[in-house]
Amino acid sequence: MNKNRSCWRIFPALTLGIGTVLIGAIAGCSPSEKSENTVELTLVSYMVTHAAYQHIIPQFAEQWQRDRGQTVVVRESYGASGNQTRTVLHGLEADVVALALTLDIRQIEKAGLIDPGWEQEAPNGAIVTRSVPALAVREGNPQQIKTWADLAKTGVTVLTPNPKTSGVARWNFLALWGSVTETGGSPEEALQFTRNVFANAPALPKDAREATDIFFRDHRADVLINYENELILAQLNDRPIAYFVPEVNLAIEHAVAVVDRNVEAHGNREVAEAFVRYLFTPEAQREFAKVGFRPVDPTVAAEFADRYPPVKNLYTIEDLGGWDALQAQFFDEGGIFDRIEAAIGP
Repeated sequence: MNKNRSCWRIFPALTLGIGTVLIGAIAGCSPSEKSENTVELTLVSYMVTHAAYQHIIPQFAEQWQRDRGQTVVVRESYGASGNQTRTVLHGLEADVVALALTLDIRQIEKAGLIDPGWEQEAPNGAIVTRSVPALAVREGNPQQIKTWADLAKTGVTVLTPNPKTSGVARWNFLALWGSVTETGGSPEEALQFTRNVFANAPALPKDAREATDIFFRDHRADVLINYENELILAQLNDRPIAYFVPEVNLAIEHAVAVVDRNVEAHGNREVAEAFVRYLFTPEAQREFAKVGFRPVDPTVAAEFADRYPPVKNLYTIEDLGGWDALQAQFFDEGGIFDRIEAAIGP
């Protein structure tokens, strides 16, 4: 085969324990040509990013082969962000992690796998995409759901992932909480409201993708809380869904980092860092935008302005106190989420 030509092959998915899906991919040449001119890379990410990476990875591989004359072998692992984090901590040798929560990457840092200061080693403070929570409703919106407050009404059935396993679920929880506190309500009022919403949630799927699948398959829940990008992707995949973005909302930010200990062991730091930089290029940002993520590149954001209108009252994790404080307050063992679940009961 001509080494200037590229090939892209996806191998069968492999399920690894707690919901992780590992996909092997070779870009650049046939397996028989794998040699010293081959470099390997493992990407670990959360489930809903796969639609973008299936386009971004071959583009990067083609550029790398053109510029460096090397084949890139990429192994991709997708699953709920919290589960993915634990999988890396338990031995999956990721070279690059792109997770739903900055906090998840910080856990990997605290374990000694990522060097401190990783946020400054990538463009845009390592925030590679943005999104917002959105509310999907049934055709015709029979429950007349128009604001966050409507999710606590008697008789409304809510579907959202589990904050113990899913990054998007923690964003959803904090969006519910902030819809009260960021509009003048007290923490006590936010607690009561959030408890009422979760009392309306009969099941908590493990991740955003499973929540979307259940919403389409079972037709029982009245409203689904999920990433805006997941709902856009559902529409692109011929799964008609009505949704809206509440005008009071939380800015979701997704980070990416090189796993320093692993790239040193694998000898592939150069390609890992190049891959991370590539994610911020207009080419990669367009692929993210096509499948529902709000791009961080201003030029690309302007190209997709019609799809991603601004949110009237947009607050951030820092406005709520920062991830370290929020994790301890809400999601650690014995935190507010655990107390809400205990109060609701089985």
